[in-house]
Amino acid sequence: MKKIDTRDAVGKVLGHDVTKIIPGSFKGVAFSKGHVITEKDVDELMDIGKYSIYVMEMPPGHIHEDEAGIRLARAFAEEDLRFTGPKEGKVAIAAPHQGLLQVRPELVTRVNLVEGVMLSTLHTLTPVEADETVAAARIHPLTIDEKVILDMEELSVREGKIIRVLPYLTKRIGALVTGTEIVEGRIRDGFDEAVGRRIERFGQTVRMKLTARDDRDEIASKITALKQAGMEIITITAGLSVDPDDATVAGVKQAGAKIVFYGSPLLPGAMFLYAKLDGTDVLGLPACVFYHATTAFDVFFPRILAGLEITPQQVAEMGHGGFCRNCPECRYPNCAFAKV
Repeated sequence: MKKIDTRDAVGKVLGHDVTKIIPGSFKGVAFSKGHVITEKDVDELMDIGKYSIYVMEMPPGHIHEDEAGIRLARAFAEEDLRFTGPKEGKVAIAAPHQGLLQVRPELVTRVNLVEGVMLSTLHTLTPVEADETVAAARIHPLTIDEKVILDMEELSVREGKIIRVLPYLTKRIGALVTGTEIVEGRIRDGFDEAVGRRIERFGQTVRMKLTARDDRDEIASKITALKQAGMEIITITAGLSVDPDDATVAGVKQAGAKIVFYGSPLLPGAMFLYAKLDGTDVLGLPACVFYHATTAFDVFFPRILAGLEITPQQVAEMGHGGFCRNCPECRYPNCAFAKV
């Protein structure tokens, strides 16, 4: 470190913490070690009696943690993501809009194996809101050889970006509520509260809703009607159990839909059904959607909105981390303890 006149310190890196004391009201760090001194800092430093300070002399070829954090964030994230900071060297990366976070975990691992470099993200395929922080980048030391940062930038050029947020596509969504007891008015239809609000959280609107008795012909007919009305996603609630009188699956097949998978290793949501009907996504929602804050629907629905393909292989792999604890404050199907 080198002692210099505070008035000559603009652009220099502070080599020590500077304490500020206001008798009777405040005592604490006004400037932290590693802070890059600006023009406006000079008067404040002198106000607290610092007419000279110790600054760090940057080793040749090294850059400060603030510059490194900014360059790493720009290298790792797609251009439309938003950056805040640096704060103590850390640059936060935020979603530019509501959507599905897509991260390349294998590249995150490669980055974190580089000495001195850190990248931390939410789990890939996590639904996120606009301006929500999804990742952060920084270096561990106060300064780092610029070659390390250049290597990270070259990695981005060679392998592509690590972090992006896929926007949700606006879809025409139809709903089919099955159950003879609902059609006859014996029990109340709870679709709007249990499922409709979930759909709205993803920026979507249910354009058409029909009901059908527990009859395969009627269910098939109503699915066809929703398809002909231009619905791009059809959600079907009630049913989907193993009971012999449950006609939902038979109705889906009779309508001509091809079942991609019926049953998933996600709990709640083991009886979830996903089918395709000439390009229309058909989602069979088990009764758990009426009782649990998060189910298989909350995992699969945002992926469909983001235009991602869902394969039986992917579904099978979801068993690892697919057991949801339904925490009271749950916001996402992908919490820090589950990789679904």
